[in-house]
Amino acid sequence: MPTKRQTAKSKRPTKGRTKRKRPGASTAKPSRRKPGLPPRPQPAPGPLGQPKPVEGPIEHVVIIVKENHCFDNYFGTFPGANGARLPRSPNPPPHDPNHEHAAWLTRKTTAVRAQFVEQDIPAYFAYARQYTLCDNYFTDVTGPSSPNHLMLIAGDSPVIVNPHNYRLGPGMQPFNIPSLPENLEANGLTWGNYGGYAFDFIAALRGRNKFPSRQFVTDANGGRIPTVSWVYAPHNESEHPLDNVTLGMQWTVAQVNAVVQSGLWPKTAIFITWDDWGGWLDHVAPENVEQWTDGTQFRYGSRVGCLVLSPFARSGYISKVRHSHVSLLKFCVQQFGVAAPHKRVAAADSMSDCFDFKRQPAAPPKADPTLE
Repeated sequence: MPTKRQTAKSKRPTKGRTKRKRPGASTAKPSRRKPGLPPRPQPAPGPLGQPKPVEGPIEHVVIIVKENHCFDNYFGTFPGANGARLPRSPNPPPHDPNHEHAAWLTRKTTAVRAQFVEQDIPAYFAYARQYTLCDNYFTDVTGPSSPNHLMLIAGDSPVIVNPHNYRLGPGMQPFNIPSLPENLEANGLTWGNYGGYAFDFIAALRGRNKFPSRQFVTDANGGRIPTVSWVYAPHNESEHPLDNVTLGMQWTVAQVNAVVQSGLWPKTAIFITWDDWGGWLDHVAPENVEQWTDGTQFRYGSRVGCLVLSPFARSGYISKVRHSHVSLLKFCVQQFGVAAPHKRVAAADSMSDCFDFKRQPAAPPKADPTLE
């Protein structure tokens, strides 16, 4: 493990079950039904440009999405990071801070000024020391989970708040917007949704390649994860207040361990991030690059943590480059040579500073990453 920190501006596995239909097998055409929720005035563009795939060893990307913690709330005390020290929060937190768009607009005076420390989330600190931590990584929407989940799938969100009955109950219709999963399929690649709900917001993805959270460990153990996996925890392990954050961290470690123990580690990039700011104070003001229809800030939202784990992730590195949720989509676009589903993705940074594909591959994390 490095002692000095740095800073700076398929061949598919065949091991496992063969009878079960795997993620990405369907190629259903997008629905043309009109969305039941009010869209923004700007139409969502279709696929943009198809780059040449990056030559390299990465065959799988795993995006692990946890809940509701800004950067200072989790990594504000991490050595070398651009963090602020705040009062320590009880674990689990005693209440769920307001993290709607309206609360974000008043965050300087109303956000909760508290944070967790290494003793609460020791594995995340260990991952950051061994691989890469981004301290200039922003959510893409100044609001709660649903719009940011959509950004992590499509690079677009027709909503800035959680829609009414946002689990798409009776009478709600999904949006007709392009997405990364569709573009992966167009190139003969696969994808899987492990426990996420926002895929059902998108007409072409609704109900497809949808598996319970626990299935990811089973699939990884069988050596059969798709090209891109979106992985979400069950609610009591998601780290969403009022959940115990240490318990949620342990769930994340189990997902990473499944990749390592399956033998998939040498060809996989794992990103661990948090969907939204959670109502906690972060001291860095995000740049206002895009406004909502009412003139309020839409993008970017507050910083959240992003951990990059891979044999080719830089060791002991804190990325100072501005990244956001759509940067993860751009990484997939470049790695696999697929079209960007939205102009935001095409214009995004690709997380490239976090990787060195010429390096001697880094060892995988230990099953208990806190052990030296």
